Amino acid sequence: MLTGKRFKLDRSTLALGSIDGSRKAVTIPAGAIVKVISGPTGDVDRMVDVLWESQTVTMFAIDVDVRGTEVRDQSATA
Repeated sequence: MLTGKRFKLDRSTLALGSIDGSRKAVTIPAGAIVKVISGPTGDVDRMVDVLWESQTVTMFAIDVDVRGTEVRDQSATA
């Protein structure tokens, strides 16, 4: 289950964001912290919503799982 967890991305990763009312591909850079705010509870082939720099974007759960390292320290921000 990824919901509620925060991850630091080890590599740049594509996501879908809403820009000017339409869905656009955005690149989340390596080193960014994302927080999973909703998504599947077990299937990593699905999409999840993450909070990144105060905006909600959608990513593949597998990208978060494989390209990210869980951040357990509460001092880091999403």
